Amino acid sequence: MAKNFNYDDVPVVETTSGKLKGYFYEGEYIYKGVPYAKAGRFQMPEDITWEGVKDATSYGFVCPLLNQETPNGELMVPHRYWPQSEHCQNLNIWTKSLEKDVKRPVLVWLHGGGYFAGSSIEQIAYDGFNMCMDGDAVVVSINHRLNILGYMDLSPFGEKYKNSGNAGHADMVAALKWIHNNIAAFGGDPDNVTIFGQSGGGMKVADLMQIPDADGLFHKGLIMSGVGDDGIIPVCRGNGREIVTALLAELGFKEDEVEKLETVPFYELAQAYAKVNMPIAMKGGYVGGSPLVGDYYYGNPLSTGFRDHAFDIPIMVGSVFGEFAFNPSEFDKTSLSEAEMKAIISKVYGEHTDEIIQAFAGAYPDKNPTDVLSVDRVMRQPSKKLAKLHAAGGRAKAYMYNFTLEFPFQHGKIAWHCSDIPFFFNNTEKVEICGIPGVSDALEKQIFGALMSFAKTGNPSHGGLPQWPEVTPENIPTMIFDRTCEVRDNYDDALYAAIDSVLPPFNLLEAMASQNVQH
Repeated sequence: MAKNFNYDDVPVVETTSGKLKGYFYEGEYIYKGVPYAKAGRFQMPEDITWEGVKDATSYGFVCPLLNQETPNGELMVPHRYWPQSEHCQNLNIWTKSLEKDVKRPVLVWLHGGGYFAGSSIEQIAYDGFNMCMDGDAVVVSINHRLNILGYMDLSPFGEKYKNSGNAGHADMVAALKWIHNNIAAFGGDPDNVTIFGQSGGGMKVADLMQIPDADGLFHKGLIMSGVGDDGIIPVCRGNGREIVTALLAELGFKEDEVEKLETVPFYELAQAYAKVNMPIAMKGGYVGGSPLVGDYYYGNPLSTGFRDHAFDIPIMVGSVFGEFAFNPSEFDKTSLSEAEMKAIISKVYGEHTDEIIQAFAGAYPDKNPTDVLSVDRVMRQPSKKLAKLHAAGGRAKAYMYNFTLEFPFQHGKIAWHCSDIPFFFNNTEKVEICGIPGVSDALEKQIFGALMSFAKTGNPSHGGLPQWPEVTPENIPTMIFDRTCEVRDNYDDALYAAIDSVLPPFNLLEAMASQNVQH
């Protein structure tokens, strides 16, 4: 059946930057690759304007990466790869109306990939069409500078480079300012903006709550698998003098030739950085690659506490059961006897095996005991801490979830990092592995409904879910997203206490080194 497409009759939209021409498809107006700022290398973003009518029908450049991507695990997390340029300050918009008085809620997606990789369209599931259509909302996704382009402090070498260690975050603030000033022309409400992101994107949500320049530019936040404490994500302190001096020496430049770093081809710069950063990092020195704590960015709330304004922003915080359990299982858990399961678990927990099995059964009575070997030790505990910290402010509410679905893959693979994204975006139809008859459609409706309710009201509760209480300083009610959704209070505290009493602290870098992790 033919789809409804129109370009010629789509009106030109006036923005603060200039005129835009998008296209209409199946009930939505779509704008791709819209510039929201411009910036020289290591410089702060500036307003951008253009003459004439700018065509906005093609996705814009994405930020260059330090290393070439190697497609793998595409069945679990299907990707799109796109041309790269450091002039990547652009965004994409999906909307059902170009009427200014409609004032639909606005959702702004911050992509994953830590602070070093990813893009606004990297995953197939990032497409905003279904969210816009079924959620009656305006959806925006943004690109910004990453890695050494977005997070390398050159400020010791001159005022010109002030805040260069946070250029990537300054890009996001510039995007939110552009959205605030222009989204009404796309039917959006600038006073009802929800930012949401997963993995590195979730970290960016919390980070923006810690940046005064972003105050008033968004009003709610969803943090998906994006909370870590200092043991997982070290605080970036110090300054860039040592790493930049080493870069200059590696490239054959003198210290007074720092401006030459602005014109070195990116991949030459990346290769030089790869050679010099590790010795400095190993002794705890600053090497960039993440936001710099200071007057601009106040730091990870788990380390520095929330700014006062952050307590006025309702948040949803959650993670998935397995997070970094990407590796294929070495056994078919569905065919194991009780003795065989115990033998497998004992390889990790030894004499504590019975205790761990009992604690796991208390937390997850319907899961296979061997799933305890995949239970997340990265995000769940810090996420609970963050939600409690926010709740202690006593103002806006915090809500907690855990996505624990088992997929029809490798004999019942438990939810992994990124596996919940298609459900939140209402895009399970685009991700083949989400095809679970009698399960996916219903669960997607429940999860997507929670996000849309949250975006509209600040409360994720809706008629398709059990009553969802907010987090308090004393209690963490968690919405379990699974074949049967239910709320359970503090249900896995004893499990984590048992695991942490046996195993050493989790080391994310070691875990990522042992697995081919996309994010």
